[in-house]
Amino acid sequence: MIKVSSQAKEKVVQMMQSDGVDIASHFVRVGVKSGGCSGLSYELKFDASLGEDDKIFEDNNVRIVVDKKSFLYLVGTTLEYSGGLNGKGFVFNNPNANRTCGCGESFSL
Repeated sequence: MIKVSSQAKEKVVQMMQSDGVDIASHFVRVGVKSGGCSGLSYELKFDASLGEDDKIFEDNNVRIVVDKKSFLYLVGTTLEYSGGLNGKGFVFNNPNANRTCGCGESFSL
């Protein structure tokens, strides 16, 4: 399962509304791809199309969709949002990551 913090939920809803994305028909797609300074990097986007191997979660009234391959890297992850002057934006609190880069956008297992 992937969890969503209250701050991340507020930011997701705000971004969907400002982008004109229909909250009822769209969801947040989270994925992992090769790259970044630690070997793997996170992907985050709004989507409305489900794939055959997608896993669907809902936490804090936010629908999250993850493809089967990415899910193996993301089990137990919490999507958080850090704002403010030194805020990083969306942050993945991933208990599976052995090492993360300084920017928090990539990791390794």
